[in-house]
Amino acid sequence: MEPLYGPIRDYAWGSRSAIALLQGRPAPTDGPEAELWLGAHPAAPATVERAGLRVSLCDLVRDEPGQWLGQRVSDRFGTRLPFLLKVLAADSPLSLQAHPDAEQARMGFAAEAGRPETERNYSDPHHKPELLVALTPFEALCGFRPPAESAEALAAFGVPALAPVVEALRAGPAGLRTAVRTLLGWPAAERDGLLRSVLAAATDGPDADLARRLAAGNPGDPGVLVALLLHHVRLVPGEGIWMPAGNLHAYLSGCGVEIMAASDNVLRGGLTPKRVDVDELLRVLRFEVLHDPVRAPEPVGPGVDWWPVPVDDFALHRVRVDAAVPEVTLPLPGPRVVLCGAGSVTVDDGAGALTLVSGQAAIGTAAGEPLRVSGAGEAYVATSGLR
Repeated sequence: MEPLYGPIRDYAWGSRSAIALLQGRPAPTDGPEAELWLGAHPAAPATVERAGLRVSLCDLVRDEPGQWLGQRVSDRFGTRLPFLLKVLAADSPLSLQAHPDAEQARMGFAAEAGRPETERNYSDPHHKPELLVALTPFEALCGFRPPAESAEALAAFGVPALAPVVEALRAGPAGLRTAVRTLLGWPAAERDGLLRSVLAAATDGPDADLARRLAAGNPGDPGVLVALLLHHVRLVPGEGIWMPAGNLHAYLSGCGVEIMAASDNVLRGGLTPKRVDVDELLRVLRFEVLHDPVRAPEPVGPGVDWWPVPVDDFALHRVRVDAAVPEVTLPLPGPRVVLCGAGSVTVDDGAGALTLVSGQAAIGTAAGEPLRVSGAGEAYVATSGLR
């Protein structure tokens, strides 16, 4: 194993303390720190040291796929690391968004070839399913809740203009598309008035509180009302959210470990000043109820658990070692990216042992032996989902 150095993305919604505290740096930081990227995505690749210089993991994987990926992974995914591990830290809500499935991504990327970057929805031809596991209490909107619940939430505001939306939702899942299209297509000149009417009518309650909170940072944005169609969940550390393709979601606050297919394809649906392509979003969305979006960790063995997901791009395991379980061996195939989430852990893949403290990361090639983790701490191990 060798040290892996990840860049930090400074998106405006990021925390000024969470990633710094995880890494043992002073907080608050001078600016927001939203995401720590530990992978080989070309937008912000992690690096390793070679002869005293930092070398992009993208370059190493491209030039030596057999060593870094192994035959099975390179046969399936080509000369790219198929997953991206992140630490995500949100102090304010992210945009409402959804991600395409593999076929939609291929078609969308090809169809937009030649367009200016500012007019593109697709930055690559890959899907982007994702799993987030809470490191701290974490709040999110994820997937459509039963439409009858959403209908009652909007009806409770008593705003006559929302009657067509409420009626569509009362028709069940078949009315979700109409409801979303109506809200996102609301005439721009009337959006401020609509939200003012909703907020003026809002009484105490979870939906009213959420609407006020989202509207404070996104005045006149119809995404505030679309957000009320989604599950509003609060995770405790260790719980996860699985977001398959086509599910509308937004992370609101908290810090977590996120793993996803290595793509940056995002279709936005509001709560953002960025471009929202309503027609393309509606094409990608799955208008169905997402049942049980929260995933609890499942034990694999002493000191090890995971959150199983139905994709082969990635898998995420958590290892906890202490006096009771001082060492764990993981027979997981490479490549492997390891993040220390707490304490101190030593990771050894037969090519060399490396000790990590909280916030540090390491990577091992596909040629490594079963991974041994020891010490007193917590580690997150990212691999491909191929077995």
